[in-house]
Amino acid sequence: MYYIAGLTLGPPSSSQALEGLAVFTTFRHIQYVISGVRAIAPVANAEAGPIRSTPTSFIGKIISPIHGLSSFIPPVTYILCVTFNRFVQPAWMQRMSLPHDYFQSETEVGLRVVACASTLVILKFVRRTFKHLGNQWHAIGRREKPKVVQTGPYAVVRHPLYTSVLIQGVLFTLMFWSYAPLVGLGITAGALAVKMPIEEDLIMNDPVMAGEYRAYMQRVPARIIPFLW
Repeated sequence: MYYIAGLTLGPPSSSQALEGLAVFTTFRHIQYVISGVRAIAPVANAEAGPIRSTPTSFIGKIISPIHGLSSFIPPVTYILCVTFNRFVQPAWMQRMSLPHDYFQSETEVGLRVVACASTLVILKFVRRTFKHLGNQWHAIGRREKPKVVQTGPYAVVRHPLYTSVLIQGVLFTLMFWSYAPLVGLGITAGALAVKMPIEEDLIMNDPVMAGEYRAYMQRVPARIIPFLW
């Protein structure tokens, strides 16, 4: 038994340890993405100039916030609720759990642990994508000194950061063993389906970049999933 601030606490159960692992991995994911954006944004502004062209339509202006909120609300909610409930999912969250009788308990635990490990792999992919994107990073828009990034992950799909977002949504579903991230994933996928054509229209409306980007689209037809999307 442990005594902290007058409270008597027993050793954590295996389920609490599993939730703790999922919380830690989720927190690391959010921390890494935010720190990556904070690091790359000033470099992009300094080297490629400010964003000079942004969407003018109502949908174009709100689609990035929708994409961001739908991606971050499920993991942030999970971290806060599970942490403050002593690393046990609250009852309302357990009602959204994936079936526990479809797999053996050991298999369920194994899938959740593998999803946590896969998240760390996805972070390496995000880091590599940020490296190749470099000073062309933006939420949505076209910079003063634009160029078409065609190396690294961009040689496979045109929007690899969005690929990582969708994969991570699936991993969150397994990590939390919950349907909740699937709701956010559906909204995110819908938002990206709207956002990507808007982003590409901004590029195609630039006479300096249109020809190069058109050739890039022919060479790399997939936006986020090779051969599918």
